[in-house]
Amino acid sequence: MKPIVAIVGRPNVGKSMLFNKLIGKRLSIVEDTPGVTRDRIYGETDWNGRSFTLIDTGGIEPRTDDQILAFMRDQARIAIENATVIIFLTDIKTGLTASDQEVANLLLRSGKPIVLAVNKMDSTGSAPDPDFYEFYNLGLGDPIAVSAVHGHGTGDLLDACLRYFPPEEEEEEEDDAIKVAVIGKPNAGKSSLVNRILGEERVIVSDVAGTTRDAIDSRFENDKGKFVFIDTAGIRRKSKVEEDIEKYSVLRATMAIERSDVCLILIDATEGVTEQDTKVAGLAHEAGKASIIVVNKWDLIEKDGKTMDHMREEVRNGLAFMSYAPILFISAKTGQRVDRLFELIDYVSNQASTRITTGMLNSVLADAQTRVQPPSDKGRRLKIYYMTQVGIRPPHFVVFCNDARLFHFSYQRYLENCLRNTFGLEGTPITLSIRQRGEKEE
Repeated sequence: MKPIVAIVGRPNVGKSMLFNKLIGKRLSIVEDTPGVTRDRIYGETDWNGRSFTLIDTGGIEPRTDDQILAFMRDQARIAIENATVIIFLTDIKTGLTASDQEVANLLLRSGKPIVLAVNKMDSTGSAPDPDFYEFYNLGLGDPIAVSAVHGHGTGDLLDACLRYFPPEEEEEEEDDAIKVAVIGKPNAGKSSLVNRILGEERVIVSDVAGTTRDAIDSRFENDKGKFVFIDTAGIRRKSKVEEDIEKYSVLRATMAIERSDVCLILIDATEGVTEQDTKVAGLAHEAGKASIIVVNKWDLIEKDGKTMDHMREEVRNGLAFMSYAPILFISAKTGQRVDRLFELIDYVSNQASTRITTGMLNSVLADAQTRVQPPSDKGRRLKIYYMTQVGIRPPHFVVFCNDARLFHFSYQRYLENCLRNTFGLEGTPITLSIRQRGEKEE
């Protein structure tokens, strides 16, 4: 395991800004609104040749009746438990507060190494703000002055963290885990599913729509393989995306889809397939991602012998463009059929990576043309010369013909169905590119 550095502090001291500065990417949402980072956000970075994992946490409010702030405090505690070293970030603008003292006491009880940092020390070359010395009263040793905005002092901060890292050992680079994006509209049960899989309160679960604002990665391994689950912010209709924070979240979910291998598209069984579900699924389809349609909250549905068949038909009608995606009915709350997900994820991931030889493809092509003749227009008939595969994830085939204008969409769909019937390719879209040969080659 790589060393883990957790950035902890009360809300709005600049934890996400510092996280982004150290990572070098905008992984965490940065806003002036307290409580924007609600969950633990992970990122990989390195310093002086040592790579490590950095965690940005929601702010700790030691005493609060607010449900979300209480969740954030619990999330920060989990990050503290897993950390090799903790950066305790404070704010020179507000000075030392009673909440800082309570957070310091919480950290001291954890027994973990703590590096105290005072943020927003933006000026250089002048004597430190007299308030800086107040932070010695926390009893955490010498504070380090940093500016998350400008990056001042971050080198000293990381040097201090490195002193607590265990001796470096040979680490095997393993990136064979399947990356799984859990996507869907708000309140479909994405966080509940990830928590059920991981067996811990990994992401905040609340019935407040929009609780998960960032995309969060969680590693998981079992006898079925290695997985990275990416829990994404619920994707809302654009008309409802009014706050800048929500715009970031939609973008973050889209980025999570892009970097995933497999998408789990969660549908709320109590609502059926909505217009918003089709838009969410469309993002995965257009990105060419292997997908599984997961109908969640199945425990809340009154059933008879035909309930599942009716729901399956409704899903197929609502998501007709994803007829290749398998459907699984689960309950994240009770755990019903959740264990079947791993086998399906592995299966569709392998299907998306399928490679087919040119010889086998052209055998299928010849048989397809014998059964259904290529279309013609004004006496000119489509001639298909050969087909070859040029890529995977998704499988990408190029078909060479005499005139691309004659290659009607319906015949492309027919060839795609022939490929699926012969080679399976379940769970993955197929890309078919049409290339026209020059007149001389005809």
